[in-house]
Amino acid sequence: MSKISKYIGNVVSYDIDIAKNYIKKIQNFLKNRLKQANANGFIIGISGGIDSSLVYMLAKSIKPNDTLGVVMPIKKMTEMDLKHIRELQNVHRDNFLTVDLSDSFETLTKTLNLCNDLSIANIKPRLRMTTLYALAQERNYLVVGTDNADEVFIGYFTKYGDGGVDLLPISKLTKGEVKFISKIMQVPDSIINKKPSAGLWDGQTDESELGFSYDDLDFYLNHQNQKELIEQHINPKVIEKIEYKHKITKHKREKIYTVKNIK
Repeated sequence: MSKISKYIGNVVSYDIDIAKNYIKKIQNFLKNRLKQANANGFIIGISGGIDSSLVYMLAKSIKPNDTLGVVMPIKKMTEMDLKHIRELQNVHRDNFLTVDLSDSFETLTKTLNLCNDLSIANIKPRLRMTTLYALAQERNYLVVGTDNADEVFIGYFTKYGDGGVDLLPISKLTKGEVKFISKIMQVPDSIINKKPSAGLWDGQTDESELGFSYDDLDFYLNHQNQKELIEQHINPKVIEKIEYKHKITKHKREKIYTVKNIK
């Protein structure tokens, strides 16, 4: 973890000096990776949520003229998300590229004749990944992912969807730390304060789907080596859910499995 979070009991605060130093660490990471890849800039999928907004602001601080935000609606986006996207654009007077993937989504789902709701929902982030890489290759950009530490730990991302990226600059930040650093990076308050949602279907929110709060998961991640403290402050059923999700999504965090060489 980034060590930005400080706990007294289960009450968290955030160290601003460590947070500012960590921002510099992320910026140096982006600079170095860009140089190593001999790339020209960055591309980020913009959802109107806090994670993509923060990643965009961080990338923009390194390559102000070569950071492209891409909005990829499928069927429709909520008015709130559209409003928040406009607010993010206005911070730098930017114009995001909009690519409507509704027809592509409809064609693929009809062609495959899918019935499983999750299978259908996961097509959306995979179409967006394909779009980002096509646009990135045209410009020699790197695709920058938006997964935070909470999402990585429980596998709350789509394999080869939003998990298919070149870089993950905020993957060591908990959700609470993402919010804190977003304030420092001047992400609009309306985005910081909205309920997190993957936008996979209407009315979907992360916490209602997961069955526990990001506060609980943040606490768990910051005290992984302190089992007694975790059990003191988090409901046993929540602990079980967190650990189960971590276990069953192990394959998402590992490299592609290959057959070993014959000795």
